[in-house]
This record gives sequence, C-alpha cells and structure tokens, in this order.
Amino acid sequence: MLQVAVSQMAPAAIDEVLTVSRDGRAVDVREVTMPGAGRIHLADPSPGRLTIEYSATIRGSASGPAVTEADRIRYLRPSRYAESDRLEPTAQGEFGGINGAAELLVAVSSWTGSRLSYVPGSNGPTDGAVDTLLRRQGVCRDYAHLVVALLRALSVPARLAAVYAPGLNPMDFHAVAEAIVDDEWRVVDASLLAPRGSLVRIAAGRDAADTAFLSAYGGAADLLETEVSAVVDGPLPDEDVTALVSIS
Repeated sequence: MLQVAVSQMAPAAIDEVLTVSRDGRAVDVREVTMPGAGRIHLADPSPGRLTIEYSATIRGSASGPAVTEADRIRYLRPSRYAESDRLEPTAQGEFGGINGAAELLVAVSSWTGSRLSYVPGSNGPTDGAVDTLLRRQGVCRDYAHLVVALLRALSVPARLAAVYAPGLNPMDFHAVAEAIVDDEWRVVDASLLAPRGSLVRIAAGRDAADTAFLSAYGGAADLLETEVSAVVDGPLPDEDVTALVSIS
C-alpha cells in the first residue's frame, strides 16, 4: 500500500508518473481515493525486489480542502499517536490562559519547538506524543504528533499532514500539523525545517497511522533504500512563523 502521490486538488495542474516493478517486470497498481486524506495505490506483487518510482510536476496553486463538520469531530478525538486525553493536564497547565485557535496554534508550535531536540532515530515507529514529550526529542512526525495532541486537548481540531517539503535538509518525506482556525486548515511546522509556503500535500489524517508512505499487509517487506527530492522553480518562499499559512 503506497501513499506517495500528491493530493489532487483543483485548479493546480499535475503531471505525474508512478511505476512499480518486481525484478524489472511491471506490477499492476490500482488507485483508491481516501476521503479527505489523499490517494493510496495498491499492489500485490509476488516475492522479489520491488522498485517504486514516482515523479510529479505541479503548476499553479490548489485551493485547500474545505473544513467539514465531520472534521471538527474526528480531529478532536484522541488517536493512536496523538494521545490528547493523556496530555490534557499538560495542555491546560501550559496554555490554559490563552484564548483563540490562532493564538493556541502559534503558542503550541513554539512551545513544542523549544522543548524538543531534533534527533534522527531517537523515537521508534510505535512511539506517540507522550513518548516524545518524555524523551524531549524526536523527528518531524514526533513534533507534529505532539502539536496535534496538545491542540486537541485544548479543543482545537488538529491533524497530521504528510508532505513534500522543498528546502528540507536532509531531504525526506516530511510531516507537519494542521489545525482548524476560522474555518480554514492552517499549517505549522514546529521543527522549522522547511518553509510552509512551498509544502505539497500527500495526505492528511488523524496521525501517522493514516499517512504512512508504505505499508505491507499479508506478507513481509524490507525497506532497502529510499530517495526523495522536492524542489521549487525559483527561490524558496520566505518564512514568517507568526503568519497563518495554509498548504496550497
């Protein structure tokens, strides 16, 4: 199960190619659109070396996804990696005096960025926001999970977004947090690793369980190597951490 294709949002023009091969032979792939999340491509290869290649060129900007009443419910609930119910006392103790979703979004993102150290390999694939807070270190998805969990504990609907991030160094898949502010999805990156104005959405969901770029079911797979590249045509946009930004 692959989740590497960019989310198709009008009116941007997207030229893309996805190829999957097993030991040099093409493998059939079928696409499934996940409501509000992105696109998943399914393959059922026989044993062998599987090679996946994806490229996309995007021209123009896309309008962001509309906020629905279902979003306001779904993204307030605790989830596997964003245990907002367990972090409510911490959230209320640190941010209880701040009012307004926009103000909380900035405060929680800044607090998370100042409390954590970016340490590759410091957290495991099953660690959630509570583990990250206790260790005080993590990678992009850990930063995002902690922001999401704290915001939900403060009654602000929030979710994780998987993105391509021009300017990220070292380059890889990237994760950021989104929250509903005045009927719009607004994005923050507590790690401050890439400008938000150039982010390209792959998928969004409750947490990393909904946005993994590769999942194997009914068999086993060893990830041998990955290479990710994301660039913009021209200079990277300036980043103003105090500005409200949407992934577009």
